[in-house]
Amino acid sequence: MGKSLFEQMGGTYHEESDYLIPNLALPAEEEKSIGVWGRRHLRYLKEYRRVTYANLLTSGKLNVYLADIDKQAQERFQMFIEQMKQVQDITEQLKDEKPMEWVQRMNNVRACAMEIVNKEIIYA
Repeated sequence: MGKSLFEQMGGTYHEESDYLIPNLALPAEEEKSIGVWGRRHLRYLKEYRRVTYANLLTSGKLNVYLADIDKQAQERFQMFIEQMKQVQDITEQLKDEKPMEWVQRMNNVRACAMEIVNKEIIYA
């Protein structure tokens, strides 16, 4: 019997209790740290974009992709916070004079920025 297509392409097998098991391994992947945004996107990919997740995982590009998404989302989040703080006149003076109001307004700004980033980057 001739070689299988897998063997013709350089694949090898090992024997386990009368079965030939292909020697498969994922390609080496660059290790990068992934923050909260990247982990959210990973969860989204696993639940709703399984084919994209599988393709990224098997090509060895998942970690780099998630790190890039995390970086983009964090930059966008910070940009939105700064813009909204300027528009809503949230200053250090307000923080000194009315700290509770400052906290309320900043929490509102952070929630709005998070919602925008989630919609535009994480769950898109």
